[in-house]
Amino acid sequence: MMEAVPQEFWQGVEQFNNKDYYACHDTLEALWMESTEPQKTFYQGILQIAVALYHLGNHNWRGAVILLGEGINRLRYYQPTYAEIDVEQFSIESQQLLTALQQAGPEKVAEFVRQFQTSDTYIDRDRTLELPKIVRVALQ
Repeated sequence: MMEAVPQEFWQGVEQFNNKDYYACHDTLEALWMESTEPQKTFYQGILQIAVALYHLGNHNWRGAVILLGEGINRLRYYQPTYAEIDVEQFSIESQQLLTALQQAGPEKVAEFVRQFQTSDTYIDRDRTLELPKIVRVALQ
């Protein structure tokens, strides 16, 4: 467990949840570069998912799929919670998006982008899926 969560981390969380993925990348990259383990890999996992969603917004299906997978993989060691974050739920939402993108293929990336630009929800005939969000958990 992290001793103290830096304020910059919460800034990155807010940027992520506001779909400002590029700014989130910049904020968390600065933390990542200065950190040591175990925080370094934690920051990198969230950072990769942020960059994946940035790629998705630019219709880069391949970049989104690769970085979603890498970010999810890095966060597996931090579940269920870490740094006051519900890592398990964040990973589940990210995995659901990754699976949906893989099943849809690159030819349908524009539909994901269109729906996520106006909502945090993607709906097709087979599923409803939420855009991943980082949720803070209450300390006990």
